[in-house]
Amino acid sequence: MTDARASDVSRAPRIDTQLGRIAVRGRFSLAESIDFGFGARRAEAGEQTMRLAFVTDGYDEHAAVAVTQRAADDIRVDIVAAPDAERVLRQVARMLSIDVDGTGWDGLGHDDRLIRTLQAARPGLRPPLFHSAYEATAWAVLSARRPAAAMGALRDRLSQAHGASFEIAGKTLHAFPTPEQLLRVGSFPGLPEEKLTRLHEVARWALEGRLDTDRLRALDPDECLRTLQGIKGIGPFYSMLVVVRALGHTDVLAEGEPRLLETLGRLLGEPGPATQKELERLAQAWRPWRTWATVAIRAAGPRVAGPS
Repeated sequence: MTDARASDVSRAPRIDTQLGRIAVRGRFSLAESIDFGFGARRAEAGEQTMRLAFVTDGYDEHAAVAVTQRAADDIRVDIVAAPDAERVLRQVARMLSIDVDGTGWDGLGHDDRLIRTLQAARPGLRPPLFHSAYEATAWAVLSARRPAAAMGALRDRLSQAHGASFEIAGKTLHAFPTPEQLLRVGSFPGLPEEKLTRLHEVARWALEGRLDTDRLRALDPDECLRTLQGIKGIGPFYSMLVVVRALGHTDVLAEGEPRLLETLGRLLGEPGPATQKELERLAQAWRPWRTWATVAIRAAGPRVAGPS
């Protein structure tokens, strides 16, 4: 893995706070993001509005927004609740990976046949991210060695009981508890005591500033992995989840993802999964977009190669 902060990837979201708009550079499809399910977020094929309820950066308040795409380069964010509109718009831009100038990624598809095929299968897809490093780490603790669907339902119940609820474009969403709210939870039905203890550790880290998303993104990715593994229950796999799916890097190459290697093997026409070394060799040509490329393999690969 190498540093993801490549100098030729521009990260400067163009935000109009008064109008609630984010201008996108490069191809982007909100519909593809809505149809992309991961973590506790469920895919919603056919929806035109993305509803988001989350803990704001700073981890002391909640926000709720409805996101729509007005034109290819114009994303509208209607704020339902927000303590600071500009901060929330910047967080939404990061979540959708539209804080990045994606024209270089588009250009990679012109030069690389595999990337071009994946981009055609899910046009305009960019990696949707967790709301923050705090929520990604909490999800890692909740979902470790448990079925994702069951833990997603538990997260919703915990959020409804101890977080905040919002009506967003005709639907009710429950935002995860802030760290202070989470620390006040003494027990919860279906949540093992050990997991609650680990969630409390995550909350304390967040309150101490050690899970600040921008701070973690500024670290060398390998150092960040080691740092996150200081939380009990967060090993190599889940620390990688946070680094790759919460911080907004474009060029961190994931390791230890069996489904990624299995899908890549099918895309290459191999009899079994690709190897990590094979992925690393191919990925040399994908710099500085290796994170986006591997997300495209996972998300678009089954549309190209068929389900496993």
